[in-house]
Amino acid sequence: MNVLDWAVVIVYLTLIVYFANVYGRSQGNIRQYFLAGNRIRWWQSGFSAMATQLGAISFVSAPAFVALAKDGGLKWLCYEFGVPLGILFVVIVIVPVLHRGRHISIYEYLEERFDRQTRILVSFLFQLGRALATAVSVFAGGLILSTALTIPTHAAILVIGSITILYDVLGGMRIVILSDVLQMGIIVIGFLVCGGVALYLVGWTEGWAALPPDRFRILDFRHFGLSETGAYAFWPMTLGGIFLYASYYGCDQSQMQRQLSVANLKDAKKSLLLNAFGRFPLVFFYCIMGVFVGALVLSPEGLQTIGATLGMQPSAVSNTLARDPDRMLPMFILSYLPHGIIGLIFVAIMSALMSSLDSAINSLSAVTMRDFYQPFLRPSEKESHYLKASKLITASWGLFCIAAALAFATANESARHTTIVLINAVGSLLYGPILAAFALGIISKSLRARSIKVGILAGVVGNVGIWLMSDLSWLWWNVTGFLLVVVFAFTNAILDRTPIRFRNDRIAKLTIDRSELLNWGSDRAAVLFYVFFIIAVCWTVQNGLITGIRG
Repeated sequence: MNVLDWAVVIVYLTLIVYFANVYGRSQGNIRQYFLAGNRIRWWQSGFSAMATQLGAISFVSAPAFVALAKDGGLKWLCYEFGVPLGILFVVIVIVPVLHRGRHISIYEYLEERFDRQTRILVSFLFQLGRALATAVSVFAGGLILSTALTIPTHAAILVIGSITILYDVLGGMRIVILSDVLQMGIIVIGFLVCGGVALYLVGWTEGWAALPPDRFRILDFRHFGLSETGAYAFWPMTLGGIFLYASYYGCDQSQMQRQLSVANLKDAKKSLLLNAFGRFPLVFFYCIMGVFVGALVLSPEGLQTIGATLGMQPSAVSNTLARDPDRMLPMFILSYLPHGIIGLIFVAIMSALMSSLDSAINSLSAVTMRDFYQPFLRPSEKESHYLKASKLITASWGLFCIAAALAFATANESARHTTIVLINAVGSLLYGPILAAFALGIISKSLRARSIKVGILAGVVGNVGIWLMSDLSWLWWNVTGFLLVVVFAFTNAILDRTPIRFRNDRIAKLTIDRSELLNWGSDRAAVLFYVFFIIAVCWTVQNGLITGIRG
């Protein structure tokens, strides 16, 4: 990177902090700080959610997984199979209840429906999983940026983490969402430029032919995820993915907080449907970019060009990529793109990392304030006090994530790998039980607090047992955790002689409130059709019908 590239980076970061300071001046209470005063437009909320989902890890790791990672390939697209149906469940069942409650922390609903202990238990599980997962994302992003900016990993973590904390503390949810929208645009420009340059240099047919045929295998209907060999098979990725994404988009504060920031329920549903339809095209283009960038980088000419740019032997470049595939895209950018554009692309990577961090620490602050600080420590303070405290809590969560990321950076490779695998597993252990707590609260009429708490604990403990004693795909943990909560909650209710009744009337009202819905029958049909469309696209690519290459 030269002076022009650094100038692009510095200007971008300066503008983000400036606008955060401007927006922060209008904040008078925590609803404005955490929910932007409910003034966010639906498309801003939707693009913000996508920017967080398709962050630095996806921007860099998806292409590397397609081209270089062991057992990788276009099977990365399998992650998208369950997204539309999971979001459809959230739109029908969960978001109407949470949006009408006008909550700041979505876990407040669990106290209204059950009791405060249920709220605290689920809120704690969210904070545990989200804080640790965010620290892993910051560490992974630091590794990527250290290669891109030619600075040490710990320096990259500190710089990006510090700037993100600063603008998040100043601007709250409004700057989080608006910066995410800007970052989404930069990310799209970034992968279009990278993919377009690689395609131009390699050629369409030559690019597809450069990778082994097994990297184009996407649909596997034969396996069920009962062992490691079937982890990316259709059934666990689709069925497990439905539960995973229903929980993520509906019961994770970092996502649902965006839906609570829009003006009304109709806008919240439009925001979610934007994600249901918009994610797959972006992920698809990420993966296609990986095909052509990988074909270029892996060629003898590509290895020589990268080696000459970075002062390495081609064999050293090859060994580095084999050891750490995520360095593929930064090496390509440094070697093939002009200065100025290099700065813009690295701004895209930086902004993707910041998008993942800013929403996480803001949502962690929201639930800490509403679920712990206000009810237990300072229940009767002025709004000005809560606003100042919220900003301090936001900064504290940011510092925690940075400190944990730095700890990963200083750990030895084996310890770091073990810790990261453990932390990534935590999310899948918890998502199913958390989803069940909300779903049962909404659809059941008589279920009591004791039954749901027994179910949640059984779901978490049962998932840990499945993890330790079987090779079941981690995607199924989202299903098993959900089902264990349902079984144990209703079993406990029966033992307590609690009658089992469901809110059929309530669910009916949620689905026929025409004043708050779009063309609802058409939307549901469109989502179902879209799932088959995604599968058809994957089948077409797998069978070489658009590439001319048959594996």
